[in-house]
Amino acid sequence: MAEYELVGNVDPFLLIRLQKGEKIHCESNAMVTMDGSLELKGQMQGGFFQSLARRVATGESFFQQTIEATGGPGETLLSPNLPGDIMLLDVGPQQYRLSDGAFFAADDSVGVQTRTQGIGQALFGGTGGFLIMETSGVGKLAVAGFGSLFMLDVKAGNEMIIDNSHVVAWDAGLRYEIATSTAKSGFLSGLVNSVTSGEGLVLKFNGNGRVVVCSRNKGGFLGWLSAALGIKS
Repeated sequence: MAEYELVGNVDPFLLIRLQKGEKIHCESNAMVTMDGSLELKGQMQGGFFQSLARRVATGESFFQQTIEATGGPGETLLSPNLPGDIMLLDVGPQQYRLSDGAFFAADDSVGVQTRTQGIGQALFGGTGGFLIMETSGVGKLAVAGFGSLFMLDVKAGNEMIIDNSHVVAWDAGLRYEIATSTAKSGFLSGLVNSVTSGEGLVLKFNGNGRVVVCSRNKGGFLGWLSAALGIKS
């Protein structure tokens, strides 16, 4: 099994050590350096239709990079496209669902497929619409987020409310629904209030499991950047 190590404290690299015959897949343009004993290829993970669904639904790359130790053991250094943190997760007994752009790298034994979700979760979710990414298999998974990453524990009977724009990944067994951050009003009036106040939408998680959140709001940052550059939306 490949060895994973985070290198650096701010905007870390992901260092992966591979033995001959081992293979990992990662997001497009993630590779920074690699030993000559490794081979880099662009592949459609899960086949054409899974790759197309992933691209249309979540904005992930149609082709992903595959790095294989064909000539002997070697190391590769990876970096996410956006500035931010990386977190390593163990996939197997626990599977994860991923928000847009959260997938970074994984063992070849870990699959990332699209699956459908309900209208109450998808309509205003901003996490792939009616399709969402979910892991399968056994191995290591690396997720990336804008800013710092933090792991939250959700306990049964204690609902966890998280701003939709900060959710990176969550246990597939958790129940969740989209809601407005204005609890005392109806959904439509709460939605209007959320838009005008800038509070946004939230995801309400229930059950037992974990949620990975990031410290930065990508949409908010892009809005600030557009305003600073004088770009009208």
